[in-house]
Amino acid sequence: MAKAKKTPSQPVDSPLTGAQRRAKRKLLSREVDQVAVAPGLAASDLVAAMAGMSIQARNLGTCAEVLSGMYRDPARPTVLLGLAGPLIAAGLRRVLRDLVVGGYVDVVVSTGAILYQDVYQARGFGHFRGTPEADDAALRDLRIDRIYDTYVDEERFIDTDVWCGRVADELPPGNYSSRAYLDALGSKLDDDDSIVRQCHLLGVPIFSPALNDSSIGIGLTDHRRRCLLAGRAGIAIDSIRDNYELTQIVVASRKTAAIYVAGGVPKNYINDSVVMASMFGRDCGHDYALQVTTAVTQDGGLSGSTLGEARSWGKIRKKAHYAMAWVEPSVSLPLLAAYVFDKHPRPARRRLAFTWNGETLEEMTVRPRSPARKTPPAGRRGPRR
Repeated sequence: MAKAKKTPSQPVDSPLTGAQRRAKRKLLSREVDQVAVAPGLAASDLVAAMAGMSIQARNLGTCAEVLSGMYRDPARPTVLLGLAGPLIAAGLRRVLRDLVVGGYVDVVVSTGAILYQDVYQARGFGHFRGTPEADDAALRDLRIDRIYDTYVDEERFIDTDVWCGRVADELPPGNYSSRAYLDALGSKLDDDDSIVRQCHLLGVPIFSPALNDSSIGIGLTDHRRRCLLAGRAGIAIDSIRDNYELTQIVVASRKTAAIYVAGGVPKNYINDSVVMASMFGRDCGHDYALQVTTAVTQDGGLSGSTLGEARSWGKIRKKAHYAMAWVEPSVSLPLLAAYVFDKHPRPARRRLAFTWNGETLEEMTVRPRSPARKTPPAGRRGPRR
């Protein structure tokens, strides 16, 4: 006769003590949710449900919870958005633009390449679907550059490089922060889908601490070459001025929150700003932080270093709300954006107003509900040049 199976409520022989049983029951008290996907399920609800799953789904859902916390916080944290990787080439330009226009971010810190590709597209030039299996030697002959499975026109890149330098020609000679130069660049664009243009229109500071390491840097090098040949003074990007300007924003904030898309220089730069705040007599540390990346932690590099590790440096507060998801940004960022756009409709918060006197932040205030600057509708494209 077969032996009957014991039900979960029946006692079993076990070496566990009473305290161990209580600890075990606590650890086994929450089951993994088996997510239900049905017709009509909103992307925001799917992301919210992921928090009850496991592996990277749970991590992504937890990132969404951190976002909700920062947008609900009555102290209105200053949100700093760090951008790295081929985000424009991946098709995320409009997502990033809408995060700026919707009031979800207060400061952008980006690689120069992302901003350059936004400018390139704002000037009427495109990113095209290609293949990673392309014949790259043949692409070289055609002056087509490949970014994984995306193609761009190198001849249009060269044209845009030179244009960036020509904008510098129009500025008074001297040292500029990347913020000041990029604001001037945005003033010359005529595409309402442009991130750089919208930051200019809305007064959202953009910093690019490694601007030289991009095609914008190539254009500025051309500016420098022409200035030297003509025997006249030009402009130069002062990266330490960037440090000083961003740190003033952090010091003026009641709280700060960081969103890291990938890692790289922008991630470390945003983190270092809270360390530099100590020079102003402030003990800071981000109150909220989240990151989506595919960088590994085991090599010890900054891009993949955990946000928990950042607490040891004081860059993130010991009791901060933070989360990381190891999901490639072309997948993770649209999902998180869909979540915040739905759960926290624009305008997400009142926008910050910055008053600059050169490199000095004279005032940082929260604007009234009716902003002084009108945001043009999306979709108007700049003319091809």
